[in-house]
Amino acid sequence: MNISYRLADIVLQLGGRVLGNADVCISQIATLEKAQSSHISFLTNSKYRAQLATTQAGAVILGEADADATDLPRIISGNPYAYFARVSALLNPLPEAKPGVHRSAVVGAGAKIDATASIAAMAVIGDGTTIGAFSVIGEGCCIGANTAIGSHARLYPRVVIYHDCVIGDNLIAHSGAVIGSDGFGIAMDEGRWIKIPQIGRVVIGNDVEIGANTTIDRGALNDTVIEDGVKLDNQIQVAHNVRIGAHTAIAGCAGIAGSAVIGRYCLIGGGARILGHLELADHVEVAAHTLVGKSIREPGSYAAIFPFSKTGEWRKNTVHLRHLDELVRRVKALEQEIALLKGKDQ
Repeated sequence: MNISYRLADIVLQLGGRVLGNADVCISQIATLEKAQSSHISFLTNSKYRAQLATTQAGAVILGEADADATDLPRIISGNPYAYFARVSALLNPLPEAKPGVHRSAVVGAGAKIDATASIAAMAVIGDGTTIGAFSVIGEGCCIGANTAIGSHARLYPRVVIYHDCVIGDNLIAHSGAVIGSDGFGIAMDEGRWIKIPQIGRVVIGNDVEIGANTTIDRGALNDTVIEDGVKLDNQIQVAHNVRIGAHTAIAGCAGIAGSAVIGRYCLIGGGARILGHLELADHVEVAAHTLVGKSIREPGSYAAIFPFSKTGEWRKNTVHLRHLDELVRRVKALEQEIALLKGKDQ
């Protein structure tokens, strides 16, 4: 079913102000290049400004600085990118789930499932587990014993949550996510590895999103903690006893080793690696593919990326890099010799 809103209706719900015809009806959102008359588009990057003059959109979302950049009907917002996100959510609501427990689902003894929650086919709910109001547990999900899930959670098919985990409200967990699996804890004894039981939990706050095939290990002794508003992309590894501060966002394929502590409002790029037992301050940005090998105490942007180049050049530079320490010693020796020669001249 197509949903349509007048610009006036959108502003009434989401704020901002309308310039031009407020009765224009919008049914979907699109890019400036692809938009048609029933679409609303947006400008958040100056490199697309030329497309604003040629777009076929019925309306656009602009910031205050661009309020007069077009004669099209437009919504003016202090944060046009965030406003675009809210409009997209308004025009593309999630499908409503039917409350109740599917007949093929398995519900353990003592489990408490709110009457408004939806449990899909083949889901397994462990003994003593609690599922909050309006939560949706997708097909084939497996929730371990004594886990607590808050209200309005949405678990897509085949999410696995181990026993004793604590999940806040409004969780979004995409397919293949695993929460509460054992951390990598082993001890060597007489030539053989002994498994260290992982007896902590995973504790997740409110408004957290976890991407597909992302793994969050349970704590070895203390809990692994994901604070409110954290957003995790796909295929991220969060090891045992990690703590991720509120409203931090981490892009795909990042890896966080055990007992690392990441501050609030951090941005971690795709493929970045953070070694164990390190601490990152609040408001730290780590560029994609950066290896963080020591704690970062000050907010700011950090990167350690060797730029790509032609293969032959890369090989030559790598050879030079291997001899960097020797080169530094030689330069220091030359500096000392030059200083001695200057001293003799004086």
